[in-house]
Amino acid sequence: MQSALEIFLTTGILAFMLTFARLGTALMIMPGFGDSFVSERLRLHIALAVSFVLFPLVMDYVPSPIPSTFVLVTLIGIEVVIGLLIGTVARIFMTALDTAGMIISMQSGLSNAQVFNPSLAAQGSVMGAFLSVTGVLLLFITDLHHLLITGLIESYELFPLGFMPDTGSMAELISQAVTSSFQIGVKLAAPFIVMTLLIYVGMGVLSRLMPQIQVFMVALPLQILLSIALFTLVLTALFSFWLGEFEASMLFFLSGG
Repeated sequence: MQSALEIFLTTGILAFMLTFARLGTALMIMPGFGDSFVSERLRLHIALAVSFVLFPLVMDYVPSPIPSTFVLVTLIGIEVVIGLLIGTVARIFMTALDTAGMIISMQSGLSNAQVFNPSLAAQGSVMGAFLSVTGVLLLFITDLHHLLITGLIESYELFPLGFMPDTGSMAELISQAVTSSFQIGVKLAAPFIVMTLLIYVGMGVLSRLMPQIQVFMVALPLQILLSIALFTLVLTALFSFWLGEFEASMLFFLSGG
């Protein structure tokens, strides 16, 4: 009877605890699941449900003898750190849309128009808030959230249970994610950068030809109008490009590069 109970504790409760420590932590901060407009109670329920469904897949990685209390606490702490790392990387790639929105707002003359961005729980640009909220919607419509959950399961191959990742490797991973996210944001805003450059060149030529005209006052409404028109034209291509880059980036980092 004691042997059966020990087997149940090892394969059941222990596996669920360790799974929840990693998956729950990651889901609490991942895009979509861990956004600020999702209540903490709902996030906790989602993390518990996903952990309960997926912990049988993690049983093969769970140590067979029940570890001591100190070792168990250490294992849970390591799993929390790994979950934070994976969730943070996913969140960093999501901020590419906010970066693109901020650049677009600056190039469009709308940088002073600040609104509340629910994805970041902070003030942000109008374009950035729209892109971030729409990006979360597309994340679920295109089933990319399945990729995030699959990556959490496959992370046990990349980060084995009980082995603490090297801090230098984690810092390098985060820095690479930030670099890639910023590059994606700049690529998304590239059409607006080119358009604004052409407008500024035209403003410079016009100011030299007719110095009496207040070029800035004349060109700013035109700049905003052209930016909104360009935004409506490139919106579909912009989100298509971001979805492809987000998927490729997550596959790259979750597969260990």
